[in-house]
Amino acid sequence: MWAHRDAENEIVDAPAIFPKLPDYMSPTPDDHPDLVKESLLYKEFLAEREEILRHKWIESEKAGHDVGFEKALLDWILKHRSSWRQQRQQRQQGT
Repeated sequence: MWAHRDAENEIVDAPAIFPKLPDYMSPTPDDHPDLVKESLLYKEFLAEREEILRHKWIESEKAGHDVGFEKALLDWILKHRSSWRQQRQQRQQGT
């Protein structure tokens, strides 16, 4: 999560920092739902997210407590993402 500290040294989340977009600029779930769901980019995102959640579960089990999504995400990116992508590309090219 993006955050910063304000003048009183309190942590403020990114949504509080950035102005809200006008409604006409904000995508809604109804905007081209089939196009989004069928896009290769979205499918890759879902596959990667599934791997990150699996990694979070494994690391949380090892630690005996929930390690949190951000820690699991960074750990997975640093340790596993490149090899996961290579293996995924090889499987896709083989089919």
